[in-house]
Amino acid sequence: MKTTWRTASLVASAAAVLALTTACGQEAPPQADSQNVGATAGAGDYAGIGAGADKAGSGAQTSQSPSGAAGELAVSTNAELGEVVTDSLGLTLYRFDQDAAEPPRSNCDGDCAKTWPPVPADDATAGEGIDESLLGEVVRADGTKQLTVGGWPAYRYAKDVNAGDVKGQGVGGKWYALNPEGKKAQAAERPGLSTRQDPELGEIVVDRNGMTVYRFMKDEAWPKPVSACTGACLEKWPVVSPVAFEDTKGIQKKGYMTFTRPDGADQQTIDCWPVYTFAGDKAPGDTNGQGVGGTWYAVRPDGKPVGASEK
Repeated sequence: MKTTWRTASLVASAAAVLALTTACGQEAPPQADSQNVGATAGAGDYAGIGAGADKAGSGAQTSQSPSGAAGELAVSTNAELGEVVTDSLGLTLYRFDQDAAEPPRSNCDGDCAKTWPPVPADDATAGEGIDESLLGEVVRADGTKQLTVGGWPAYRYAKDVNAGDVKGQGVGGKWYALNPEGKKAQAAERPGLSTRQDPELGEIVVDRNGMTVYRFMKDEAWPKPVSACTGACLEKWPVVSPVAFEDTKGIQKKGYMTFTRPDGADQQTIDCWPVYTFAGDKAPGDTNGQGVGGTWYAVRPDGKPVGASEK
């Protein structure tokens, strides 16, 4: 079964210079040569994926592991990443920066292969949008054959449970969805600040890299912005540097201004509140800073904290 879907690719345009306001609140292992497998007959399937996916070993095919046959590969268009390769159930395929493509080699074994199950080469076929000549295989340390795309070993991510999930994108700065050429699927250019819909927190602000933006409840906004995060605090909570309002999307304009910190650096505010990112967030979509110390909270487009009362 081939699963495809098309959504529009969002490309944000960046513009000009921010007009600063004068007062807060104003608007302002083994190696093997890659062999072509694209003509292999049959499209395999595998059973459903459950919460126990992380416990599946390399090459294991259980009812709770996304490690079954890939079946007919397809191309899906992700709103942020563009075209990505999926298996017959619509699950995203990934590549690992520590692998090699010339010649193909996988360096993901043991526990790694539990989180990132290798995609078997058996029964993988080229569907619409897939160049059959780019499909191949590599022999892994355990003797099984793993699918390659453009020479790169292909994996699924245990936390992707629904068609279209791309939760593995950017994990550890080493894992990326595969595009049809075997290259990394890359996020489209984002605005300097924009919003995303978080499944738990709702609509929150993110920076150009997709990292969550936060507020510190010990800061002040009126009559002028004041940051209480200084010294070692800034190592964990880097400030958001100025972003022109024209380079934002979905952010409230009122109170959107910058201020100069005591160290001379300029910092962005939303609704006059200083904003930051969190060093503990390692990948786009992380919200590890939410509620830290009962003083740090993700920010809504109007500058209000998520899950905390205003002063």
